Amino acid sequence: MTAAIRTTCPYCGVGCGVLATPDGKGGAAIVGDPDHPANRGRLCVKGAALGETLATNGRLTTPRIAGAEATWDAALDLIATRFADTIAAHGPDSVALYVSGQLLTEDYYVANKLMKGYMGSANIDTNSRLCMASSVAGHRRAFGSDTVPGQYEDLELADLVVLVGSNLAWCHPVLHQRLMAAKAARGTKIVVIDPRRTATCEGADLHLALAPGADAHLFNLLLCYLADNSHLNAGFLPHVSGLDHALSAARSSTDADSGLTPDDLTRFLALWAGSEKVVTVYSQGINQSDSGTDKVNAIINCHLATGRIGRPGMGPFSVTGQPNAMGGREVGGLANMLACHLDLESPTHRDAVQGFWTSPRMADKPGLKAVDMFRAVEDGRIKALWILHTNPAVSMPDADRVARAIAACDFVAVSEVWPTTDTARLAHVLLPAAGWGEKDGTVTNSERMISRQRAFAPPPGQARADWWQLAQVAKRMGFAGFDWAGPAEVFAEYASLSGVAGALGSDFDISGLAGASYETLAPVAWPVAARTGGRFFADGRFHTPDGRARMVAVTASLPAPLDAPHPFRLNTGRVRDQWHTMTRTGMAPRLSQHLGEPYLEINPTDAAQLGLAPAALAEVTSPQGRSILRVMISDRVRSGHPFAPMHWTGETAPSGRVDVLVPGLTDPVSGQPASKSAAVAIRPFAAAWYGFAVSQGDLHPACDYWAKAPLTQGVQAELAGQTQPDDWADWASALFGLSAPSAMVSDPARGLHRLAFVENGRLAAALFISRGPVLVSRGHLGGLLGGTETAALAGRPSADRPDPGPTVCACLNVGLNTILRAMADSSLITVDAVGAALGAGTNCGSCRPEIAALLARHSHREAAE
Repeated sequence: MTAAIRTTCPYCGVGCGVLATPDGKGGAAIVGDPDHPANRGRLCVKGAALGETLATNGRLTTPRIAGAEATWDAALDLIATRFADTIAAHGPDSVALYVSGQLLTEDYYVANKLMKGYMGSANIDTNSRLCMASSVAGHRRAFGSDTVPGQYEDLELADLVVLVGSNLAWCHPVLHQRLMAAKAARGTKIVVIDPRRTATCEGADLHLALAPGADAHLFNLLLCYLADNSHLNAGFLPHVSGLDHALSAARSSTDADSGLTPDDLTRFLALWAGSEKVVTVYSQGINQSDSGTDKVNAIINCHLATGRIGRPGMGPFSVTGQPNAMGGREVGGLANMLACHLDLESPTHRDAVQGFWTSPRMADKPGLKAVDMFRAVEDGRIKALWILHTNPAVSMPDADRVARAIAACDFVAVSEVWPTTDTARLAHVLLPAAGWGEKDGTVTNSERMISRQRAFAPPPGQARADWWQLAQVAKRMGFAGFDWAGPAEVFAEYASLSGVAGALGSDFDISGLAGASYETLAPVAWPVAARTGGRFFADGRFHTPDGRARMVAVTASLPAPLDAPHPFRLNTGRVRDQWHTMTRTGMAPRLSQHLGEPYLEINPTDAAQLGLAPAALAEVTSPQGRSILRVMISDRVRSGHPFAPMHWTGETAPSGRVDVLVPGLTDPVSGQPASKSAAVAIRPFAAAWYGFAVSQGDLHPACDYWAKAPLTQGVQAELAGQTQPDDWADWASALFGLSAPSAMVSDPARGLHRLAFVENGRLAAALFISRGPVLVSRGHLGGLLGGTETAALAGRPSADRPDPGPTVCACLNVGLNTILRAMADSSLITVDAVGAALGAGTNCGSCRPEIAALLARHSHREAAE
């Protein structure tokens, strides 16, 4: 039997350890690594489903030039020539690299070295700019360095954990499991600060539904409360500067600015002040704002003023969205940073790095950050662009504008796993990249834990690692210093450079790992020295010129009032079982069964005023673009503040892309875009018909709205259109690529049409059309594909086959109806009881908040009866 390979999950910044056991057929069995300190064997449903995403059908396996297959030599020579010629004609700032938290640290290092040290420009930025740049900027303002003070175990040691703008239960489920275990074991108090009532709120002691954008006001109020009630730490304050200015600015915030009731506000202030061990966890709700850096510093101010930093169970803690966002920060992958946390604008630091690299030139000023980079592509200042492992034509704010800019650029190279992403379609040169499970390197998680990603499968076709692609182009441009035999040598060079940085006073020094065995490298958090205990700043020493932390004066503001044409403030985010633009999670059928299409979650009052019906479609517009989204009516969102997830693309739901609505507003300090918010108008989408389809083969919809999701035996799609086809049989045949339907039932007066396609006695496809949202059992129909079922057009299982309903627990495939029946029949009243009876919630645990909410609603109904 093949031995298990220790590697690291490719999804969020938790950085869970994984054991992958190849099956010899291109797949692998995936379980959590019990010895990895980040997860101790736990995996969320996305990580547990990794083995279902290893298919290589449809992968990009050979280089392509202008859409035609080419050799590696031809593709690499063309990139090198175009970049060299562009630099010669227009200077180094006319080229750019846009990279990704999907890159391994070794890839990031080579890209940074090539761009800043050899091409001579800092025009290299990363999609991590979109998720944590404001945290970086806040750290650097406060600490003098981008240093994360604490570690994950602080969540388990804290008396109080405050979650700000973080739906931890859905976005970082393993950390949420660790937190909930601490709550059960030692009574940890949990406060969730979020305008929306998310799944994370189900396990909280207090949910503060503050006014959207009022986070800095709330922490300013906390700072004032701490000062006015003798909660400042007199012993730690000599290590801090700026208290008076920060406090003066904070006093401009008023209780009314928070949007909270006096009781909730008082309870929170007293709880934070009265809890010695406090961890404040923040994520995209803080960072993705046009004042994100100020919000970060408002949080840090409170921890500095009370000395609640750097000791067990306390400190501010940013949890990142990408698997190697931290690695990119460490290696200088951002346009305004230098490798190993050195300062790009310091001549001493630049000279040290250039001397280590013996490079011909060195960028001497910050490059363009992500939003500005694509504006420069748009206006022609950047004429050659190389995009690696990311999909900015979907994920950037004002995405349609970004896509147009890329399409018009003189030369675009894209390194990708798939040839059909929205961005890959715009490339002049496509390079086939190795994906997760096929490449070797390291990643750093949100607590500074460096872990190995190890290959357990060969790359398909001619796919190669990103570091190799970059090094090959560098050599073709005539640059020395890129002759590595493998990623181990890249890592050793990088670790050695960190020793140079450490000698200059940088916090980042992993030079002790330069000679370590790369193959057997175990997870290790820097700083490596045991005396630090893995935390920073408890000793009051910071990386500022005077060694003191800096409190920042934050004059908070609220979002500008909305105008009449766009009276709603859309809040964007993520769903539980998908990740980013679904190029990986979208391959696993069970991950699409919980929430399988783009949707708009809207308050009942707003829905009634707009005439939106449940499960109908809404047209959402902003000055930037237009989306069509499924309506979900819910009191979890405030009136005027609907929510929509951002995962869908031109491949999965072209009219459901949400980032086309988001403006390109950025934080003035960090350059991070305010991707969480967009001013929008909403109206019913005037659909003449709705449809639902299942098919063993791919679908080719020709209608105004469609959203596809994978099934075990094929694909399903939600459909809608504003005009009806002349002949539904012909339309369905074109949709499925099949001959005439085998069976068809129509009631034109009611707008009902049901068609089935049978091939060789097996159900190949079925289509259901109605004037309103289609009412059929979707899970049942998907399960009929490939079978001899003759009653498919009924749309529902027979009486002797209960319908499990929409999936709640994706790990064990437990549906809503199954849970509701068990609750009624067996009088189940706790989440654990549901788990014991059905298994739901016993694996990854991310569905436990949803089960708790079902139990609460069920008990309320019983009480009312």
